[in-house]
Amino acid sequence: MEFGANIALLILAAVVIFTLYAGIKIVPQGSNFTVERFGRYTRTLSPGLNMIVPFFDRIGARLNMMEQVLDVPTQEVITRDNATTSVDAVAFFQVLNAAQAAYQVSDLQYAILNLTMTNIRTVMGSMDLDELLSNRDTINDRLLRVLDQAAHPWGIKITRVEIKDINPPKDLIDSMARQMKAERDKRAQVLEAEGDRNAQILRAEGLKQSQILEAEGKREAAYREAEARERLAEAEAKATTMVSEAIAQGDVQALNYFVAQKYTDALSEMASAKNHKVIMMPLEASSLIGTLGGIGAIAKEVFGNNSDSGANTTTQGAQAARKAPAKPAARSEGTSRSGSADYVSVPNHIIGNRVPPTGSR
Repeated sequence: MEFGANIALLILAAVVIFTLYAGIKIVPQGSNFTVERFGRYTRTLSPGLNMIVPFFDRIGARLNMMEQVLDVPTQEVITRDNATTSVDAVAFFQVLNAAQAAYQVSDLQYAILNLTMTNIRTVMGSMDLDELLSNRDTINDRLLRVLDQAAHPWGIKITRVEIKDINPPKDLIDSMARQMKAERDKRAQVLEAEGDRNAQILRAEGLKQSQILEAEGKREAAYREAEARERLAEAEAKATTMVSEAIAQGDVQALNYFVAQKYTDALSEMASAKNHKVIMMPLEASSLIGTLGGIGAIAKEVFGNNSDSGANTTTQGAQAARKAPAKPAARSEGTSRSGSADYVSVPNHIIGNRVPPTGSR
């Protein structure tokens, strides 16, 4: 009896231990288990130690809740401009709801793979090849938005979609290279033309400014010259007026001084010419040379030098100059006759002295 009781206790203990073992479930970190009772989903086991009803409950699906990588194989895509290109992509997803992922789709990864491939063809087929090559970020964003919306009923979150590579055909790559080279050559020519145009504009602006400055300088010079001529004319008019007034008052000495001064200026200008060493003048004019010594005395008397000794000397010199007869010039040397006028050659050094000293004839 005792032996049979012991065997029964051992069997009971084994059953209890087996039942406890069957009801204890340990779920690793990063995973979720679904529990089915008589084939129907009841609940989800989270990571850690969990208890189920032995012989009634069982583990249905074991799902990885971490972010997973799905490599999308290379596929051919026809773009909107009928260019065929090979596209390689990769997708990242994560299971958010274990029950939906386990019971809403049969093969989770296969479903995500096909969903990604079809949407790649749809999105990239609506774009030109140039857009595909230059707008990868836009393609990634559109694919992510479309795939995440499609996988949401499965309890899946599409975290990222990346286009790894886009490979157009070789002949198309060569055409693109030639196009790029032509575009760069065109850009270089445009830049060179713009540089030449800017340089010509700058040169024209500089020439314009120089011409403006030159014209302004000429205008200023003409203005100054006209002003000088105006002042000279005013001085001449004033001198003429003074002489006229002196004549009107009966002062003949002022007229003599004025005429002698003009004659002396004319002789000085003739003598200053570079190509004249000897000046031919009328014989009667030689008498005027003798009177040049009295011009200084006439000037002093006309302009009112009232000093006693100076006034007497000036008056005597002027009277002597007026009374002195003109000496005829000798015709032995430098004298010629043409018609009724006699001429005498006068060296330049004699004419060069506009007002020679008194009595130096």
